[in-house]
Amino acid sequence: KEISEEEVKNLFQLWNSALATLDPDAVAKRYAKNAVLLPTVSDIPRTDYGLIKDYFVGFLDKKPQGEILESNVTLGHNWCQDAGIYEFTMGATGDKVKGRYSFVYVYEDGEWKIAHHHSSVMPEAFLGPAPKPAVSQEKEAAMA
Repeated sequence: KEISEEEVKNLFQLWNSALATLDPDAVAKRYAKNAVLLPTVSDIPRTDYGLIKDYFVGFLDKKPQGEILESNVTLGHNWCQDAGIYEFTMGATGDKVKGRYSFVYVYEDGEWKIAHHHSSVMPEAFLGPAPKPAVSQEKEAAMA
């Protein structure tokens, strides 16, 4: 099934809308049958529906709403990927948390589902700033 870059970016909104329901079942249903979730705030890889749903039981208590800050899309045949940086606002506390993400989607049972989802906190928050790659510095100089 073909999909455009814009449509891939909109798949995040389906997942984010499921988060807004605060229903872990609704969120878990966004994942494919053989999905893998490597979540931000759990050391346990979630490799089936029950484990994925279990993760969201606790996470949804924070009332998270996400926003993509940087998106990098790759298109394939019956699959696509979106990887980048997102930020969550935790409605329960007002806290904001930035993270790195990757979503790999597959076309399954007539809809796009999440086959792989990896989320991790930004490491520089803990390790301190890393030097920018020389290529990035050259690009910024050229844009100035």
